[in-house]
Amino acid sequence: MRLFAAVLPPEDVADELAVRVAELRKLPGAAELRWTGRPGWHYTLAFYGEVDEDLVPGLSARLERAAHRSARFPLSVRGGGQFGHGKVLWAGAGGDLPALRLLADRAEAAARRAGVPMGEHRRYQAHLTVARSREAADVRACVEALGAFESRTWTVADLALVRSDLPVSGAVGEQPRYEVVARRPLGAAG
Repeated sequence: MRLFAAVLPPEDVADELAVRVAELRKLPGAAELRWTGRPGWHYTLAFYGEVDEDLVPGLSARLERAAHRSARFPLSVRGGGQFGHGKVLWAGAGGDLPALRLLADRAEAAARRAGVPMGEHRRYQAHLTVARSREAADVRACVEALGAFESRTWTVADLALVRSDLPVSGAVGEQPRYEVVARRPLGAAG
């Protein structure tokens, strides 16, 4: 099964972001982008890819320990940017970013210890994907509009182990399906 660890924004924060994304979709060039649906809005901590079913219990147990060792922390959706000359348009993060990076490092380490092949370690860049493009795209207006955005701040209280199923029908606009497999509570605040 295809898995990743993530921080999921609460519904009211997703509502705030949805209002801004609706505005972005009206900007020049926005029609060229494939917009990510709300079920796909998350901050990936560690992407595991296809994980053998036999490794999932160990991964889940190690994620539980990693979460327990991590304090709760404040986070908001803030700003935005792009990867790959407009191939990925994303909303950024505000709040305790060192705590978010530490949680990401722990989620990656949990997978390595559970025997999940992780490949090369990359520096963590907190982002929530709002749109993609197969080709380079001019998303400067979108990035500028996201620059002024900041959601309310919430306290991250858990990390989620999420299963994703890629589209198989080939239908235009079909989105991946996401299912939260487990939620692991973070340790006590402070």
